[in-house]
Amino acid sequence: MKVGVFTVLYQDQPIEDVLNMLHEFGVEAVELGTGNYPGKSHCDPGHLLDHPEKIRELKKHLRDRGMIISGLSCQGNALHPQKQIADDHHDTWVNTVRLAEEMEVDVINCFSGCPGDSFEARVPNWVTCAWPPEYVELRKWQWDKVVVPYWEKQSAFASRHGIDKIAIEMHPGFVVYNPETLLELRDRAGNNIGANVDPSHLIWQGIDPVEAIKELGKHEAVYHFHAKDTYIDQRNKAVNGVLDSKHYSRFLDRSWSFRTIGYGQSMKQWKDIFSVLKAIGFDDVISIEHEDLLASTNEGLETAIHAVKEAMLIEKPVNMWWA
Repeated sequence: MKVGVFTVLYQDQPIEDVLNMLHEFGVEAVELGTGNYPGKSHCDPGHLLDHPEKIRELKKHLRDRGMIISGLSCQGNALHPQKQIADDHHDTWVNTVRLAEEMEVDVINCFSGCPGDSFEARVPNWVTCAWPPEYVELRKWQWDKVVVPYWEKQSAFASRHGIDKIAIEMHPGFVVYNPETLLELRDRAGNNIGANVDPSHLIWQGIDPVEAIKELGKHEAVYHFHAKDTYIDQRNKAVNGVLDSKHYSRFLDRSWSFRTIGYGQSMKQWKDIFSVLKAIGFDDVISIEHEDLLASTNEGLETAIHAVKEAMLIEKPVNMWWA
């Protein structure tokens, strides 16, 4: 396994400076945002595709530091009911696929997206319950008429450009938010669709990341991994449950908050997570995503790097000489 970082936390700094700093931290891989929600300050697909020499320059920066790209990330909502938003996010996806082909990167990280309640809707409508019965009808309409048709086309498009791994982040607010919905999309739209597993989004839903990884592993559907933690405030959860729409800044009032690795779940839990990743055959990059409002960027990242290095097993397993 390799330690990686999602570089958007340093989006206000030039990519060369960021790579130098991460190299000093012992980071071996980077995940680069290519637009939509993550931004594209370090990797603008349109600009790079128009300037092939810039692609060669970026690849040289990485090669000189012994670093690789774990994935290109364009998390957005190409299913948004407002056409302008959907078109913008889709165009970013298309350019990211084209750039990934040019850069020989086979993993693209994204969201599934979420439609509205009709073709005339203005905002997405995330279905979370089966009653009243119109919610069941709405979910069927969303999947049959919007979600599956879109992703069938994009699965085929990505395959034509050599992208073997569309790594969808299971995120509440979008139609794919847990292993069941991820595997449904994979089954209905294409086998190059898998998961960018981010335990932080699973933990606050009450999902055990270890068991989720096992389930996805049965289908060889773990394509990328985000190392981000979640703290559960047991008192607030006991009163109000885990569905929480309060702003992230209200740390003391929320049922859950994103944290740096080790400040939400125990290190034993993270060791279990990294061990089960190895057990299912995932021996790739652990990409740290830092979104902890209580930690500075540098301190939060350095803390996460140390925690990841403590918890993960870097080398290949030995032969079972004892069995």
